Amino acid sequence: MNRREFMRDVAAGISATGVPSLVTAEENAAGSPRSWLKSTPFVAVGSWDDMPIFFRRVGGQATWQEADYRSEHTEATVRKLKDLGVTMAIIDFFKGFGLEAEAEHIGLARKTAGLLHQHGIRVGLYVGSTIAYETFLLEEPSAQEWFVPDYLGRPVIYGDQTFRKRVYFMHPGYLNYIKRVVRMGIEDLRADLIHFDNTSLQGRPEIFQHPLAAKDFRDYLQSTYSPQELKERLGFSNVKYVVPPVIERPVAVIDDPLFQLWTDFRCRQLNQYYAWMKAYVHSLSSTAVIDSNPSSGMAGTNTIWEQGISYPGLFPHMEISWTEEGNYAGVTPDGILVSKIRTYKTGSILGTQIVTYTAGGGYYGGEGGNRASMAESMVFNRQSLGMVGGILKAAELPEDQKRYIQFFSQKFKYYRDVENVPDVAVLYSYASMAFNNGRPAVSFMLFTQALIQARVPFDIIFDQHLQNLSKYRALVLADQECLDGEQMNLIREFVAHGRGLVATEQSSLYTTRRLRRPDFGLKDLFKISAPLWQGPRAPEKNLQIGPRQNTIGRGRVAYIPSVQPAIEKSPAANMSSKYWKLPLNSKELIEAVRWAAGGSLSLEVTAPDTGALVAELMDQPAHGRRLVHLVNYAGPQGKQVSDVEVSVELPEGNRTRAITLLSPDGNESRTVAGRVEQGRVGFMVPCIETYTMAVLELEQSLA
Repeated sequence: MNRREFMRDVAAGISATGVPSLVTAEENAAGSPRSWLKSTPFVAVGSWDDMPIFFRRVGGQATWQEADYRSEHTEATVRKLKDLGVTMAIIDFFKGFGLEAEAEHIGLARKTAGLLHQHGIRVGLYVGSTIAYETFLLEEPSAQEWFVPDYLGRPVIYGDQTFRKRVYFMHPGYLNYIKRVVRMGIEDLRADLIHFDNTSLQGRPEIFQHPLAAKDFRDYLQSTYSPQELKERLGFSNVKYVVPPVIERPVAVIDDPLFQLWTDFRCRQLNQYYAWMKAYVHSLSSTAVIDSNPSSGMAGTNTIWEQGISYPGLFPHMEISWTEEGNYAGVTPDGILVSKIRTYKTGSILGTQIVTYTAGGGYYGGEGGNRASMAESMVFNRQSLGMVGGILKAAELPEDQKRYIQFFSQKFKYYRDVENVPDVAVLYSYASMAFNNGRPAVSFMLFTQALIQARVPFDIIFDQHLQNLSKYRALVLADQECLDGEQMNLIREFVAHGRGLVATEQSSLYTTRRLRRPDFGLKDLFKISAPLWQGPRAPEKNLQIGPRQNTIGRGRVAYIPSVQPAIEKSPAANMSSKYWKLPLNSKELIEAVRWAAGGSLSLEVTAPDTGALVAELMDQPAHGRRLVHLVNYAGPQGKQVSDVEVSVELPEGNRTRAITLLSPDGNESRTVAGRVEQGRVGFMVPCIETYTMAVLELEQSLA
């Protein structure tokens, strides 16, 4: 297998895992037993840190915690959840102390699972990925072999909880034990969902210092690459003494080929583990689904390098993915709009539902979720309101948040069977984003921030999506520096078909092995020459030119030499939300996108320039509807947006039969008049508190 084939497989999560895609046609059919996930409003609560064996060992807990734990497992609590509108409860099951040590609370979980099912609430079971060795080794002494040895002189544990050791998840002994846990959960407790926690920790660099991981890495190199390919890559072909590299500090750029190959390998191993877990869960139950917790979302963290997580490779092997990135919907005092929109868009295009804390301030009921977070999940996610609190805390939600749950359940027909209507695709290329924490991360996050705040309909796409760009009007390469020949040819074909391209900085200047080309690979489209090479250790310099626009046949190509950050970050740091202030040249970026897209967009929203209003355009083809979602991120702070003008492009041959405004903010639904002109309909939304949905009922135009 050559590098190109491997990159394709890592991105798609297919042969690189050794397992074909496990989403079958039968599962996607309307009558599939697993279709409950798409036909049910997903409103979850959870509790998995409350069992006595855990909180006693952790210490520092409240005197009433055990009483709360007992209360969580009563029918009275289950009835409250049912009344609230909860459809899924994820309960404690396996925390890593051992099935014998945890037998008492597993027995209580079994009783609670029965009560939940009795009241029509589906059951998720928590499965941790750490081992509480003090009790576990009494049950399984051989588990010593699973533990990762000290890394850089320090034990590999969970945070400051020294009793929770990390394991090499591909160790056969560990795999077999986890299968025992899963089988018990499915067969004995009739779980509808298995929740695998701490995915973001399983593929981290330190885990692969395990002796078996080192052997697996050498085996992978020999089985994936020919001796000639290894020699071309590393300078030698005998990998007998190759070991996983050790890293002691944050890295800005990853040029070392062994580090690159090791990153690919860690992604591959994690993909394979969850492919096996999904296949095993599905073999035990025709209805159960799998979810895991990659945790970081699409939020500026280099998950590929730091965690061995490449979303296009991982997401095909789970129906649900969690994010604990924080980034609760809102506008900071210095004007930064913070959202999880990128994470939701990633899940949507890869067919995975995202779950996160949206209400009640998260798991413990502190700061966090709000009405805007709930609206954000309803709009940009798929069929999910997310996690609305801990099992006991959920019943204490404020009335406005309870109203959002009721709205989601009552109006669920508008949230299922939907697809977004994107004009623009923004590429997140594996090699560009994995091997450079500097400018590509900055440009990608800030360009998408500009699109979000300009309310431009867009998708985040990955390498494999370049194969079919037909639904997009423009493609954005926000400093996507590492592209191969096939990818560049697909981009050329896209432009040749009359579409638009916007590229910034060093896009196409490197190969996917991060080898510097003498000039831009897409120079024929950019019509400019790359800056002079400064050498292998020197950072690239941006061209000191203005934006360029070229007409290439029927296509349009814009080149912008820089996405200009308002707040600088260091090259090795993650591009977290504190840096998401709109780029200084955001208007220039959006103007380039509009020009490349042909001058018009499917959705145009004009509102007072508060920087807080976002929008998403959706279709329900089976129901003849087009939906416009409007979320005011300053709404929970009491700041309304008034007199919002909306213009929507209508599908060819259609007109609007009615336009209805719906909101969970206490406003009655209302019908508004539309103005039809040149294939578009315009209407006004008088006031948006936090969230308003416009439902456009369509019908065929008269001949």
